Amino acid sequence: MTDAASVQSWKVTLPCTRVEAEALAGEIAAFAMMDKPPVLMTSEAEPDNEDSWRLDAFFEGKPSTAAVKLLRTLVPSAGATKPVIEQLPDEDWVTMSQQGLEPVTAGRFHVRNLPGDPELPGHVNFLIGASRAFGTGQHETTSGCLMMLDRMRRIGMRFGNVADIGTGTGLLAFAALSLWPRAYATASDIDPVAVEISAENALANNVPLGAGAGQAALFTAAGVDHPAIIGRAPYDLLIANILAGPLIELAPSLCALVEEGGTIVLAGLLKEQADAVLAAYRAQGMRLAERSDRADWPTLRLRKRPRIGWKRPLRFDRTERGEAWGFGSI
Repeated sequence: MTDAASVQSWKVTLPCTRVEAEALAGEIAAFAMMDKPPVLMTSEAEPDNEDSWRLDAFFEGKPSTAAVKLLRTLVPSAGATKPVIEQLPDEDWVTMSQQGLEPVTAGRFHVRNLPGDPELPGHVNFLIGASRAFGTGQHETTSGCLMMLDRMRRIGMRFGNVADIGTGTGLLAFAALSLWPRAYATASDIDPVAVEISAENALANNVPLGAGAGQAALFTAAGVDHPAIIGRAPYDLLIANILAGPLIELAPSLCALVEEGGTIVLAGLLKEQADAVLAAYRAQGMRLAERSDRADWPTLRLRKRPRIGWKRPLRFDRTERGEAWGFGSI
């Protein structure tokens, strides 16, 4: 992701009903194909009127007429009400829009946004505050990955070398380490800001940083185009929660870094994109082991088929297309 403070930030506000606000929980598939989808936040407009709510949509850059029109379709009750469109001060719009998010429970994991939110007994608790990076656990793709990791641990799967490509806030890498505490963990993102925030979140959640077992090593990289990411391969578990486009583009390079019998968990794609993503990974010798859908967002668990006579290359082959410029995590 680009640094949100380096571009103009805009907000579009429309009235809505409580029912409409509840229907807007999470991410909206209608905006998923946009390069820079807005962040939506709903709140009570009048404390004494529970059916008077408002929708605030935060855009990175001035919203187009088409985007505003699409936004209006999400709140039919607004009718002919003219939306309030305003440019925001030079502040971090992602942090502003994420303040006050409700905690999320996914499997054994409980992710809270604010230090004042209580921990949930009997769960693995993480504090992932609102920040300039995405991945606070609110999005169905992130919570879907958390639930998939939890299920993999419950059915007895074990991993010793984990990679989280497009880590965002670091949450998925931290979750994997909590499940397999002796594993080596590699986490990367194209956005250096996300890597900085991942380091801050590691400190806040007592996750040790470093290159050893039980530690998380953080790198800034486009895809897997970094000598340390390549050098720490092969991985027996690789997680990529990004978008369908870069998932397809990175399929050869991601699969090349996974050992025979290894696992890849993919997320960030819509239901209608699943077949294309699966085709790209099947072409690299992967098979679908499990699929779990949350709303319109599937999480895929793939396993690498053994290849007779195959040996992992000693050097990374750039024809594997390890770069996916312009794409970060969700």
